[in-house]
Amino acid sequence: MKLFSVRAAFLLRAVAGMALAVAASLAVAADGVAQLKAFVARARSAEGTFEQTVVAKSGRKPQQAAGRFVYARPGRFHWEYDLPYRQLLVGDGQNLWIWDPDLNQVTVREIGDALGATPAAILFGSGALEDSFELSDGGERDGLAWVDARPLRPDSGFESLRLGLEGGELRQMEMRDPFGQTTRIHFTRLELDPVLAGDRFRFTPPAGADIIGTVPGLAQ
Repeated sequence: MKLFSVRAAFLLRAVAGMALAVAASLAVAADGVAQLKAFVARARSAEGTFEQTVVAKSGRKPQQAAGRFVYARPGRFHWEYDLPYRQLLVGDGQNLWIWDPDLNQVTVREIGDALGATPAAILFGSGALEDSFELSDGGERDGLAWVDARPLRPDSGFESLRLGLEGGELRQMEMRDPFGQTTRIHFTRLELDPVLAGDRFRFTPPAGADIIGTVPGLAQ
């Protein structure tokens, strides 16, 4: 149970950070902060692929991962790791489903409670950026223009987020958690407003899965 809880928490932090990162990538305003605000005001959906590196404060060997995502506002998303092992989060607009295939365990929570004040709640919901983040110009580094987004609430799960853009498109994102761990995401493909199948955000627990949490009408 402890192993699953750690994995689920990590995945939720990652998808939350991804949500805010995508928000920076496709807007048309001149500077990074304006891009974020413009995107949140107009964008409805996106999908793409990513590569991820997690660097621990201790300096141990970085952890590598890769996968794909898709989202549609409000409250619907599908975030999936393909490497080094499969992990899945699905938001269906009402509930958040987290599936660990190795353990065949599914955790389900109401999506509002699960996302709270994270960046995912801003992108997938209807909140304003200023309600949850202090935004500022992060300068230039490695040929990218950076935006700093610092959460206003201590229970967000992040200390800071940095978004790196080039030519108006998102290239990298960095998230730092309270334990000093840094997650870096490089976006390898990103498409705005794709055509989505009606069942793209539907999740049915696999046969025999151990289900943690309750949903009305769901057999336990």
